[in-house]
Amino acid sequence: MANSPSSARPPRRSPLVPVLVALLLAAAVGALLWYVLGKNDAKSDGERGSRRPPVTVGVANAEQQAFPVVLEALGTVTPVATSVVRAQVSGVIQQVLFTEGQMVQKGQLLAVIDPRPFEIALMQATGQLRRDEAQLENARVTEKRYRTLLAQDSIAQQEVDSQAALVKQLEGTVNVDRAAERSAKLNLEFSRIAAPISGRIGLRTVDVGNLVGPGDATGIVTITQVSPIDVAFTLPQDRIPELRAALAGSRAPNVIALDRARANELAVGRFLALDNLVDPQTGTVRAKARFDNAKGALFPNQFVNVRVNLRAIENAISVPVSAIRRGAGTEFVYVLDAASKTVAVRQVKTGLSAADKVQVLSGLEPGEKVITEGADRLADGAKVRLPGEARGESRGGGGGGGGGARGAASAAAGGDDSKGLERKRGGGKASVPSAAQSAAQSAPQSASQSAGQPAPEGERPRRRDKSSE
Repeated sequence: MANSPSSARPPRRSPLVPVLVALLLAAAVGALLWYVLGKNDAKSDGERGSRRPPVTVGVANAEQQAFPVVLEALGTVTPVATSVVRAQVSGVIQQVLFTEGQMVQKGQLLAVIDPRPFEIALMQATGQLRRDEAQLENARVTEKRYRTLLAQDSIAQQEVDSQAALVKQLEGTVNVDRAAERSAKLNLEFSRIAAPISGRIGLRTVDVGNLVGPGDATGIVTITQVSPIDVAFTLPQDRIPELRAALAGSRAPNVIALDRARANELAVGRFLALDNLVDPQTGTVRAKARFDNAKGALFPNQFVNVRVNLRAIENAISVPVSAIRRGAGTEFVYVLDAASKTVAVRQVKTGLSAADKVQVLSGLEPGEKVITEGADRLADGAKVRLPGEARGESRGGGGGGGGGARGAASAAAGGDDSKGLERKRGGGKASVPSAAQSAAQSAPQSASQSAGQPAPEGERPRRRDKSSE
């Protein structure tokens, strides 16, 4: 029995096989191209790096000297005392005896309130006191007489006791009158407003003729003490042991106040006090320093930079902060070889820092030169140039290139000119030359004139035709 046609057919191939093969071939070709192109790019980068000109850099010496251990902080100038001058009695301002911004001393007269009401009150209190004192004196004399009569058994004991009570009553009245008199004198003194502290006066808020009183919120004027003056700042809690060790000495550490740019020294003072607790939110402790401020360089509420000098490390090696480079968890510097004008990478270990200097514990020797500017464009072994050195670049090649370009332009112009003449001879028709052709025709003429070989315009085409033939 013969086999059926369906059983004789070959097995079908999956349509995904050619697609997978094509994808593998494309990936292989792409990897080969990436490898070749990447190798060429690396080679070209290496050639460009080898042709890179020297980099201009700034250098500094590694110095061996006493390195100060300081604490840096941002502080606020705080006056020792601030007083709002208010009237202690109500009345009308009669005189203003100060100028805004004036320096005043404690007890200096500032303003005068109309004193007439207080003078009248004092006169009334004094008159009442005199009257009651006279009544007291009369009562005492009467009491003395009654006691004499009582000894003679001429009056009753009750009358003597009543007179003695009247004397005590009048003594109390006299004491009240004396207090009233003193109060009237005090009010009269309060009509003359004096400075409670020494300092600088601010802007006044009242004028002559204004009614003032103890309840005024703004007062008459504000006085701020500016000499001496304090600076309040905060320090990290990790540096407190060093500060306490410095405070244990016989003399408090000196403190320097600098401006916002840390360029100018404003004043020099002494460390005054350290707070008794750490702020848990910031991990800092408040501190205060006091300055004489004789020149008035520190102004209340001014922001300043504070530098607390704790001690000094003798014979320490230091470099500028800009010389230290960091990368891959290490610190390094570029050391300059003065003979070959090249730099070498050297790892260092740094210590404390102060202002624009940093201490180097290991890796450098005193006197070695380190790169402080332009280090971002350097690599190990790169050539450098110091700011005072000349560049020494040749400029002759550029001129030759320019001459070659000009020669090529002249040749092209001459070719265009000869083609235009041939077209004129062959066609027999006059044609209008374009602007480009006119410029091309003028180029050979100016070249021949500059070479010292003048020629008529009619002979120049025939000479060029012979050469072309």
